[in-house]
Amino acid sequence: MQPIAAVLANLVLAYLVYFIARVVFLLENWNLYAGNLTAGHLLELFRGGVMFDTTAILYTNALWVVMMLFPVHRKENPVYHHICRWVFVVVNMLTLVVNLCDAVYFRYSMRRTTTTIFQEFENENNLGDIFLHEALSHWYLFLLAALVACVLWKCYQAPRLDYRQLNWMAYDAATLLSLLAFTPFCVAGMRGGWTRDIRPITVSNANNYCDRPTETGIVLNTPFALIRTIGKNNFEVPEYFPTEEAMAQVFDPIHRPLSSDSLTAFKAKNVVVIIIESFGREYIGAYNKHIPGYNGFTPFTDSLIANGALTYRYSYCNGRKSIDGMPSILSSIPMFVEPFFLSPYSVNHVSGLADCLNGKGYKTAFFHGAERGSMGFMAFARATKFKNYYGREDYAADPRTGGDKDFDGWWGISDEPFMQYFCQKMSDMKQPFMTALFTLSSHHPFRVPEPYKEMFPEENPDMPVYKVIRYTDMALQHFFASAKKQPWFENTIFAITSDHTNKPAFEEYLTDLGGFCSPVIFYDPSGEMGSGMVDAIAQQTDIMPTILEHLGYDQPYLTFGQDLLNTPPEETWAVNYLNGIYQYVKYGHVLQFDGEKTTAVYSLEDRLMKNNIVGQLPQQGQMEQELKAIIQQYMERMVNNRLTP
Repeated sequence: MQPIAAVLANLVLAYLVYFIARVVFLLENWNLYAGNLTAGHLLELFRGGVMFDTTAILYTNALWVVMMLFPVHRKENPVYHHICRWVFVVVNMLTLVVNLCDAVYFRYSMRRTTTTIFQEFENENNLGDIFLHEALSHWYLFLLAALVACVLWKCYQAPRLDYRQLNWMAYDAATLLSLLAFTPFCVAGMRGGWTRDIRPITVSNANNYCDRPTETGIVLNTPFALIRTIGKNNFEVPEYFPTEEAMAQVFDPIHRPLSSDSLTAFKAKNVVVIIIESFGREYIGAYNKHIPGYNGFTPFTDSLIANGALTYRYSYCNGRKSIDGMPSILSSIPMFVEPFFLSPYSVNHVSGLADCLNGKGYKTAFFHGAERGSMGFMAFARATKFKNYYGREDYAADPRTGGDKDFDGWWGISDEPFMQYFCQKMSDMKQPFMTALFTLSSHHPFRVPEPYKEMFPEENPDMPVYKVIRYTDMALQHFFASAKKQPWFENTIFAITSDHTNKPAFEEYLTDLGGFCSPVIFYDPSGEMGSGMVDAIAQQTDIMPTILEHLGYDQPYLTFGQDLLNTPPEETWAVNYLNGIYQYVKYGHVLQFDGEKTTAVYSLEDRLMKNNIVGQLPQQGQMEQELKAIIQQYMERMVNNRLTP
């Protein structure tokens, strides 16, 4: 067999590896896709996947191809080709392992993993335990990987030549020509096409084959997503509007106070923002009364909603990860393309609730029960001007707590004791104060602390998040019971939301928009903010402007949200980004926009997003313009470091 023939034969094996990985990905995430896939559409997705596989295969096997076709005849011996076999098998097994890992992780992020994951988890020291837990839970993937490795090794084709019997001049000429002839095919494969007007394909190109943004997970492969995001800046400023003035007429993120004679006196009320890990709307009974016989897993939160809290029926998060939720909630900056604090613009000047209220004499503090530095939260807190940060080390050092015996063995201090610590620390602070708490117990691997295991047993093995949601809801109940006894309670505004959603069980939460359904709840014991379930749209980025406006804040600030208390329900909106598609919710509908055109429009009453009415909604043009202004404002201000007034 000639070297070029061996190269082609072995590349077929590489395609087989990627095909197997794609099938495994689909099976692992079948519940996300089963309701919308037809055989014909699935074939189209797999066909689209071949292009992305080609790019990944050619990038990852480039060294091996050069080794095989390099025009030196003395390499045609068993030892050299044994080395080539090892290189080929190891490289392609690594790509398989990466794809298999992402098949499991995808359900949490709803997107193929990019290079930002290395920044996101760079300060975690428990990833080995997490990986071991997942490995034991998915042992069958190890067996599959071992089987594929054996097949690759056995089926690998080596050239059957002996350099001692070769006409070396003819051989060198032939292999050089083969390498030169193969090079343009490699370049075209890496770029995604031949023609000059084709730019190298990126992650967003997967949408060309998809009906839903979530389906990009099937089309893409993880090596491609990693390769395409190495050192890349995906924040490109579009030119939807010719001038900043024209753009600002449609959407201006700079909020300016009313004239001085219209301003009310500033209310120096305490502000407490509680961000509950994975606390999706699906788990809260009050949001799901339309589902027969379903009561949810949050009896305390339901009672809070029914007795004094202000809640928004159509509420959404602005991202799919914890690092997305932080800027959205506390700085009113949504996640577009990549998490802001993992992008090249993370050093931009940025403000937020803490920074704004520092100027009003507030004491500000951020609380998270994990070790300092975990998830980049401490860096975020410092960047947004929180004056203090309290983590696991601070909890352990406080003699009033149970110390490290309350460590959950995975992430940090369990929610129930840490929330009590949170309450104690606020009682130590001088009023007015602004604090933010990020919980952690309702996170993978979803373990309830030992004293509560009998109280919150595993009722549904397929939904382990249920028991920890119940536990955290109880922890929240105990927190409020303690807070009500404190002198600062009546003078405090509480905002409760989640960082993102988690594994869904109901079809309506499996959709592109359903994966962003997070609660937005305000609770003001004085009753000044109002109460009840409002038929309006809300998002994480609304929390900051709603609180600042209610307090009577009199300085300009940047917000990609709205004041929910003073925006008519029919004018409320939300925006998020998923796999190259922007989703804009307004006028009772969600519009999906790929950066150039609207690809779909669905009614919010169409919970399963089955009926695409693109071109039929009278407000579609207006929604497109508003969304374009939001996108251009975001990108222009991000790129030019204009995230403050």
